[in-house]
Amino acid sequence: MLHIFFGDMDNVLHNVDTFFDNQYQYSWLDDDFVRQVISDVDKSSVQSSDCILSPVLRQIPPTRLSGGTKAVIMMKYLPERVINASACGNNCAKWILKLGEERDLTINLNHIMEFEGDFEIYIDNNSKTVHNMKEMVDVATELL
Repeated sequence: MLHIFFGDMDNVLHNVDTFFDNQYQYSWLDDDFVRQVISDVDKSSVQSSDCILSPVLRQIPPTRLSGGTKAVIMMKYLPERVINASACGNNCAKWILKLGEERDLTINLNHIMEFEGDFEIYIDNNSKTVHNMKEMVDVATELL
């Protein structure tokens, strides 16, 4: 299940770009889930473990991916870390939910991310489960 902690939280990985750039593994880019995230969020395609084809930037290394894409990849491959998902745009929300369906995942947010449809998200701050954006907004506005 996806867990969200809104606001300041201890032991959160805040500097997504720098951490990813220095810790990612080439093997992460062989994963179908990661390739789908890169395609959907950055509109780019993985050519090899060190080359991504971007329609805007042309050939780029993984270090040039967007902060949101990097954050989602780290959520998948660093399950022991709590990632600050504030680097993520709303286009990352479905991928974060998907990871939360596969296993328990805790993220930190300092804004209200827009999740679509019905879902089940546990809010760690107040131990409430929300099922749609109306419930999410009601809870998050109290906490942010």
